[in-house]
Formats: sequence, C-alpha cells, structure tokens
Amino acid sequence: MDTRNITYFIAVFEHLHFTRAAELLGISQPTLSQQIRLLEAEVGMPLFDRIGKKVVATEAGRLLHQYGMKMLQAEMDAKNAIKELRSENRGTIRLAVLPSDLDFQLVPLFVDFKTRYPETSLQAFSTIFVREEVLAHKVDLGIGLSGSLDKRLVQVPLGSEPYELFVHSASELAKRQAITLEELTQHALVMYPKGYLGRDLVDNVCREQGFELNTVMEVGSASSLLQLVEAGIGATIQPKELLKQHPEWSHIVSIPIADPAPIRHLELTYYADRFISKAQQQLSESLIEFFKSRGVGEDLELRG
Repeated sequence: MDTRNITYFIAVFEHLHFTRAAELLGISQPTLSQQIRLLEAEVGMPLFDRIGKKVVATEAGRLLHQYGMKMLQAEMDAKNAIKELRSENRGTIRLAVLPSDLDFQLVPLFVDFKTRYPETSLQAFSTIFVREEVLAHKVDLGIGLSGSLDKRLVQVPLGSEPYELFVHSASELAKRQAITLEELTQHALVMYPKGYLGRDLVDNVCREQGFELNTVMEVGSASSLLQLVEAGIGATIQPKELLKQHPEWSHIVSIPIADPAPIRHLELTYYADRFISKAQQQLSESLIEFFKSRGVGEDLELRG
C-alpha cells in the first residue's frame, strides 16, 4: 500500500465522484478506477459501494480514510524534516484563524514575522472551524476558541477576553459606565447570524439568564458590523480588543457589560504527534507573545 494509491483513494473519498476526482488528480477515470480496484484487492474489502451513479464509502473505506490521512501526513512530516536539515529555507506554515482576529488583530504580527523570517511562507486561512481544520491536517496551527481536552492535540491557552457593547458616540448609551445584557433587549442590535461562534457565545449567556436578544440586522463580518454601528443602525456586542486595534472607528465607543458578561477563551492548537518545523515553533512563540503583550494571555500552560 503506497501513498500514491492512498492519495487517489482520498480524492475519491472526499468527492464521492470518480470522474471529478480523476480530473483533480490529472489522470484518466479508467486509471483511477483501476487503482482503486487494486487497493480494494489489497485490503480484501470494497472501499466504495457503487449504487447506480452514486458512490458511497463503506465502513472499510471510512477506516482507510482515517489511517490514510495519517500516512500522508507522516510522509509530509518526513520530507519536511529532511528538507529542513539540508536547506536554509524555513518552509511553509498553514495557520487557521477566527475571521475577526485575522481581519482586525493579527496582520501587524504577520508583517513583523515576515520581516524577521523572510524565507518563511505563511498561509493564513479565515475559518470558524479551527479545530476541525487542525484535526484534518489541513493546517499546521490554529487559533480558536478553547475546547475540551483532546489527546490528539497540543492546546496552549492564549488567555480570556470579555465582550463589550460597541455603540455610536451619539447614542443615548454612549455615556454609560456599564450595561447589562438584559437591558439590551430594549435597544437595536446588529449581530452575527445565529450559528456564528461569537453570536452563539453571547446567546448562550443570555439564555442562561432567561431571555433572548433581538436584532435589527445580521451580517457575517466584523467589519460590516462596525460599519453599521458607525452608521447608527444599531449597537453590537464584540470582543473588547476588536475596537482597540482600529482607532479609525472614532465614532464608536465601547461600554463594559456587567456580570455575567460573555467571555471568550482563546487557544493555540496543533497536532501532538506530527513534525513541528522551526518556522512553526517561531510563529507559535510569536503568537503567544503577541497575546501576552495585549494583557490577554496570562498563565499560559500546555494542554494535551
């Protein structure tokens, strides 16, 4: 069982379509089908059920996908480790980041990192599925909300950050020293749609107190929310540091939310049993130092 055939198999597994997988692999569909048949003969069980034009993975196929991904990652780790030994090139890092943090907080760090390590290629991806991307080996590092302990991961806490209310400076709320979430049921709010991590975090705190917030508009980006606040459409509830990173929003003020307030806990994650390049180590250290310098990351300890 070689990694080339595993690569072919995974392409079919992920697309469940032989012709489409063959096109992406750059080979003919008959060649791909033959390789899958050889792989099925080797494992002694069918990997896919072919029902008419529909392709469905069997239980054996699902197991092979689980372990096949580890095989491909192990091969990549070996190549990267050897490449690092014989070259001054510091490699490539794939980083998954929550959308608002990528847009508003981390770009200055990326600029500094690239200045210090010019031969390192950094690919930063915006996603709310940070942990899933790390576990699927689609990225090397991830910055997301803290989750339960997972023995497959190394989890480094980056600190906690409260949410605050952002309002237009002309709003009747702008002079408040603090406000409760329940009071906001009487005011116009612009928020992320339900299902977004930040929105769900706020909604869960409200639900525990026995009420629900109403919105006048919902959009999927932090930049759009701040523009709506700037235009006087409504107030929004966002992480405290979001506004501090962009002083150009001069007509927006931040008001603390009285306890119980929504708080997000961030962590840096990466796969525990894979090769960690010097470039990844350097970026990890830079990220930890960045959050620590903001007064958010305290008592950082490894989890996992």
